[in-house]
Amino acid sequence: MSDWEQRVDEAWAAIGDYDGHDADFRARIDDLAAELPAGDPRVAFERACAWDSTGHSDRAVPLYRQALDQGLPGYRRRRAVIQMSSSLRNIGRLDEAVKHLEAERSVDPATLDEPTRGLDDAVSAVLALCLTDAGREREAVSIAVAALAPHLPRYQRSMANYARKLTERPG
Repeated sequence: MSDWEQRVDEAWAAIGDYDGHDADFRARIDDLAAELPAGDPRVAFERACAWDSTGHSDRAVPLYRQALDQGLPGYRRRRAVIQMSSSLRNIGRLDEAVKHLEAERSVDPATLDEPTRGLDDAVSAVLALCLTDAGREREAVSIAVAALAPHLPRYQRSMANYARKLTERPG
């Protein structure tokens, strides 16, 4: 891990120390981001995360989009999709959030490294929340139960089947 990455991790670990001083936290992240070369997608990503984590989904979305457009790779790319979709949900842009998350769920897992694949359940959780807000509750529960099933000590097969049946059309 680079010195820069370590300092970013330390800043995020200390976010609780900034309660009530959100602008100071964002300034710390801005200072760290400013150390990177212009056009580095991590600049927009870290700034998006800082705005998002301090309650400004509307300010975060364009920065997540910028980071993705600049080619943010790997684990951070997937985090950006998840977090941008959550922010889109927060600002009422459900269709767009669902579109991004459904596309993310269709990514071939073989193309992802293990840490990035480890975010699969987060993709599903945010998608379930978006679908619930969009009035698609049965689909949302299906996705949530399917994501939970592999983690259960028993009943994995039954829960996976129940999840699938929630969205099957009778007939």
